[in-house]
Amino acid sequence: MRAAANAARGDFFMRLLVVEDDPSMQKSICKGLTKLGYAVDAASDGEEALELFDVNEYDAVILDLNLPKVDGMSVLKNIRETDKESAVLILSARRELDDKILGLDTGANDYLVKPFFFSELEARLRALLRRRFTQADTVIKCGGLDVDTAKKTAFVKGVKIDLTRKEYAMLEYLLFHRDRIISAEELIEHVWDNEVDLFTNSFKVQINSLKKKLAAQLGDGVLIKNTRGVGYYIVEADHEKE
Repeated sequence: MRAAANAARGDFFMRLLVVEDDPSMQKSICKGLTKLGYAVDAASDGEEALELFDVNEYDAVILDLNLPKVDGMSVLKNIRETDKESAVLILSARRELDDKILGLDTGANDYLVKPFFFSELEARLRALLRRRFTQADTVIKCGGLDVDTAKKTAFVKGVKIDLTRKEYAMLEYLLFHRDRIISAEELIEHVWDNEVDLFTNSFKVQINSLKKKLAAQLGDGVLIKNTRGVGYYIVEADHEKE
């Protein structure tokens, strides 16, 4: 299933896996990241983490090292056997230099020592995701639309567009992948978490609402188009896909 997902994926951000066995810390991290607009799944041990990683497509993993059942370093090794691209941020109480070097050499992209400030975790995660999707600037510009990926907000001529978290996440994902058509399944996979019921109408409601808000602010300047049976893409005026 992972191979198929990777093939369909083409090349951001939105779906994260938090692997942390401390219930209060796991809850705090997940709550904070969800407020920022990320879709977040959580695992309390290494075995559960590998099961989730095997069946879902994650853009980044926040990984503790001291885990029950399967330790964090083994989880990291298993991830890197099948996935060289997903960002992995180690979050650990192990502060020795040798531990950091081992984690980075095993395939982690960054290493943050506990205790930490959530704002630093957020900034490091944001930097990893920008690096992965070759987005050097935090602001994406498209046909009069400015999307600030740090503040998770969209503006037209300095005026903020009132978007829900899901609407913003879909907009950002479409902007990051302007070179191709994104299937509804891929959008759902990267924007909703593991609890989503794919048979509800939530996706259509959110995508149609986003289309209307963009049209109201930009007219034909930026449009979300839909190729029936294939998926969605974003275009500027006079730059539509053939």
